[in-house]
Amino acid sequence: MAISLIREEQEHIIRVLPILLKKDEQFKTSLYSVLSETFVKKDDFSELKEIVRELGVTVKELAEAQKRTEQKVEELAEAQKRTEEGIRALTESHKNLAQKVGGLDHTVGFRLEDESYKALPGFFKRDMGLEIIGRLKRDYIETGKERYIEVNIFGKGMLNGKEYTIIGEAKSQLKKRDVDDFIKHAEMVKGYVKKEQIRVLVTYQAHPGVQDYVKKQGIRLYFSYEF
Repeated sequence: MAISLIREEQEHIIRVLPILLKKDEQFKTSLYSVLSETFVKKDDFSELKEIVRELGVTVKELAEAQKRTEQKVEELAEAQKRTEEGIRALTESHKNLAQKVGGLDHTVGFRLEDESYKALPGFFKRDMGLEIIGRLKRDYIETGKERYIEVNIFGKGMLNGKEYTIIGEAKSQLKKRDVDDFIKHAEMVKGYVKKEQIRVLVTYQAHPGVQDYVKKQGIRLYFSYEF
């Protein structure tokens, strides 16, 4: 029943449509407009296919470019990893070298101190008439419970019936900042050992400007080649 009605409607449209197209120009124009907007022409369809094809090529190229970019990023990440490992190894090597140099500097310093303990008493007697009481040594000054100040060269001396504290330090290459640090250190010791100090520095070498600075601070200066 329904199929029969549809066929009758189709036949009716086919009969009536040509008549309407001839009689009603507005209907004709409207119908062509709807058809042109609704259906794609053959030329348009070909153009659409070309666009789709070009888009496919472009997407493929973009995918390949992205793949190359990802490879470059991976290569850069790997290179950065190798660089970081190299820096880490270099840092560790520098740390080890610094420790060795520091250890060597301490060894040299200790040797210079050991030599000064033997040489300084004679220098003090020759240059000042001061007599060392006991001996010079490396010592620790107690400042509190389990708290100490280390002193590289320490002892007592007698001059004109007055007792002095001998305090000194040995540096392989004496610099101005070493002199300033030593003065601060000596002042700290003075807070716990009240006797008047005779200060002395011993070194292998020092710039003339540093030597003048030491003398202006009232510190005695001796070189290892004098021992």
